[in-house]
Amino acid sequence: MSTGFAHGTGGGVAPGAVRPSAVHISGLTKVYGEGESAVHALRGVDLDVPHGDYVAIMGASGSGKSTMMNIIGCLDVPTGGGYRLDGIEIGSLDEAQLSIVRNRKIGFVFQSFNLLPRTSAFENVELPLVYGGVRGAERRRRALAALELVGLSDRVDHLPNQLSGGQQQRVAVARALVNAPSLILADEPTGNLDTHSSYEVMGLFDRLNAVGRTIVVITHEEDIAEHAKRFVRLVDGRIVEDRRLSPVDGLPPKLGAAERDRTPRVVTGG
Repeated sequence: MSTGFAHGTGGGVAPGAVRPSAVHISGLTKVYGEGESAVHALRGVDLDVPHGDYVAIMGASGSGKSTMMNIIGCLDVPTGGGYRLDGIEIGSLDEAQLSIVRNRKIGFVFQSFNLLPRTSAFENVELPLVYGGVRGAERRRRALAALELVGLSDRVDHLPNQLSGGQQQRVAVARALVNAPSLILADEPTGNLDTHSSYEVMGLFDRLNAVGRTIVVITHEEDIAEHAKRFVRLVDGRIVEDRRLSPVDGLPPKLGAAERDRTPRVVTGG
């Protein structure tokens, strides 16, 4: 069965044209409150995430990483600066347009899964397609393809309480994928999982990125950040570290290391 997800999907580009970055942020600021009580959550942040990248944004509580997540996810608006999502200037959109962009361009994965409790895995995954006005037969094809992609084709009729935590998060990943978004945005995706389930979910992200998915993970865990190709650390609303671990067009570090370990070594000698 074909998954229906092409390499690097998320928007058509004319032949020969250069596709804009998945995320392009310049001089971003966010201030809550006014006067002496004002809180500067972000202080002039610049960040460019090309398509195919895999970025972990880290920071302690109060660093600004949750504010960054909300702005990247079009759930909040900045006080100043610019934000383009797949070439779309987000600051120029009204709330109705933002809702459409969130549905079509961003696949969200949350710490708490956010699955509807009395609804099957299949129905949870097809929900963004329902909101997007996709017809029934096409919804079914794409929802089943997404569930197959995350290894849950045998759990389509199960309710969330019939699934393990790791399986529930994989349903959430399938739901994030079903619209073939420009960006997968994951907020502490392993925060409610045990070690084994965390390993499975991050391995899934690694494989999705290896076939072209653009992923931004918000996390406070170093071992989770080590899966990404790029490590960005926030302190007091500023980026203090932006370190690349693997090239944009390469494999994620842990997946690349596993591939190297599986490659037979040719021993030469006289």
